[in-house]
Amino acid sequence: MSKYERTVALLVTLVLLACVIGCGNQATRSRIPSEVEAVVASLGDDINQERYDKIYNEASSLWRQDATEQQSTDVLKTLHAKLGKVERRSVHSATEQQNASGPLKGHAFIITYQTKFERGQAMETFTLVEEGGSWKLARYFVSSTELK
Repeated sequence: MSKYERTVALLVTLVLLACVIGCGNQATRSRIPSEVEAVVASLGDDINQERYDKIYNEASSLWRQDATEQQSTDVLKTLHAKLGKVERRSVHSATEQQNASGPLKGHAFIITYQTKFERGQAMETFTLVEEGGSWKLARYFVSSTELK
């Protein structure tokens, strides 16, 4: 297994673990707060413009604990190279969580989008946590047959 595959496997495992831990404490919301939408839009722009260092430096401490800046950049570059730029997104689900413990301790939002990229369809999941009074990226997961 290559270093990239191990990094992707680690990120996938952490996303799944976070979902399992948070399942008992979640409440679905029909409306996503504008602050959360703004962070997702900004992250999308940063990915499209290949500002991977900005993404890493502005991410939550959870993101930076899970991967080095180089690992984060390598994964995002690969996703961008295989799928291209986002053409449109539509919300598939949005879940707000308030967790007393676990990796996503505190206030979190998990938003899944059905996304049309230049070179294929995918499901994107952004996990944002409230840290220091603002929303920050904790996890980002993309599922697409184009990534195989």
